[in-house]
Amino acid sequence: MPSLRNIEFVTTVADTRALPPAHGAEVAFVGRSNAGKSSALNALAQRKRMAFVSKTPGRTQHINFFRVGPDRYLVDLPGYGYAAVPAAARARWNELIGGYLQTRACLRGVVLIMDVRHPLTALDRQLIAWLKPAGTPVHVLLTKSDKLSRRAASAMLRLVDTALQRDYANCTAQLFSSTHNIGIVEAVARIHEWLGGGKHKKPPVKGE
Repeated sequence: MPSLRNIEFVTTVADTRALPPAHGAEVAFVGRSNAGKSSALNALAQRKRMAFVSKTPGRTQHINFFRVGPDRYLVDLPGYGYAAVPAAARARWNELIGGYLQTRACLRGVVLIMDVRHPLTALDRQLIAWLKPAGTPVHVLLTKSDKLSRRAASAMLRLVDTALQRDYANCTAQLFSSTHNIGIVEAVARIHEWLGGGKHKKPPVKGE
């Protein structure tokens, strides 16, 4: 079974000009500040505090790099959209996120974290729009799926998947819960697929 256990912190940067050289392959994690991104990272790596989990959203203000193999990295981007953060800080975080996603040559895929109860917010859609020109693959983790009944969670997954396929064909989604170990194997497999492959390929046109 694929694993992310052999993971180690490498560096943190607060400015895109300080990013390490773009070598190998990277998978980025991004999402709203209260969607459970840090908890998802910890669950996937099977570490309790690899990524800092806070009861106060908006604590991650830098880009954090974690090595999972030779020239293979997970990149934890700042959470976005938390209203209590000063406007100047929100603007700087958005610049960090957008700058990284739109210019990073070794980016192979993006894991987009959404709370299953509040998916596809305007900011989520804005982030997907940033990625469209490059055709970067996106895999959505609908976190906190244990908060809904199995039927309700499955129905939400279908709604999100339908919306994503209409707006961005190079995007997939799954249910996830860090506390109930839901979807971990599937998510890790997708990450390994991206890290192990070459430059991402755009999906074929239907009917070809």
